[in-house]
Amino acid sequence: MSPFWIVIRQLAEFEAMATSKKMITGEEWEKKLNNVKIRKEDMNKLVMNFLVTEGLVDAAEKFGMESGTEPDTDLASITDRMAVKKAVQSGNVEDAIEKVNDLNPEILDTNPQLFFHLQQQRLIELIRNGKVEEALEFAQEELAPRGEENVTQSFLEELERTVALLAFEDVSNCPVGELLDISQRLKTASEVNAAILTSQSHEKEPKLPSLLKMLIWAQNQLDEKAAYPRIKDLSKAVMEDPSV
Repeated sequence: MSPFWIVIRQLAEFEAMATSKKMITGEEWEKKLNNVKIRKEDMNKLVMNFLVTEGLVDAAEKFGMESGTEPDTDLASITDRMAVKKAVQSGNVEDAIEKVNDLNPEILDTNPQLFFHLQQQRLIELIRNGKVEEALEFAQEELAPRGEENVTQSFLEELERTVALLAFEDVSNCPVGELLDISQRLKTASEVNAAILTSQSHEKEPKLPSLLKMLIWAQNQLDEKAAYPRIKDLSKAVMEDPSV
């Protein structure tokens, strides 16, 4: 059984113990936790999954050597994926598109929304660099036709928002000025990263954060029925006495 379901099962058992609001002592809680058997190999796989998904190649290599855990993908492909992500984050969108096609041309061929967002980011970068005429030409020739092909009209709406940046000399007064924020680059880079992971039959998100979210949810549910040694700071994973 995976660590995820072990955690869920144990929390369900704890909740069943607390059908009415009651105090669960630290000793009782520790006894229950000690009965949970999680293999070290499974924990190592969770860590490796996180390192691979987040693109931490050096850390994944070192962890693999120290723990004997094999990554579920070629680490060389991680380097290529991170090169794409870095290119988008740096505003080098054309380079990113070229690298994606080198990795797998089908990624953009089968994902028109992703390709549009990359082209949109190219337009944003042209506007950021003050290339007004080039930006207008690019929007008309490359983006507008794609927007018209989309039956939901969402592409056209996004295009209109982006072109609106050209109407303001001071983008701080522009209602869509957030498109020039670094956060927009990060958003596009994240979308590309997820698409590459999917093409490699890998999860878009690491498993570990999902486990932590489930832990928080389960604790919140149990709070309504019992006082127990709770983990308040996930970074320290210290259980606080229910009397505190």
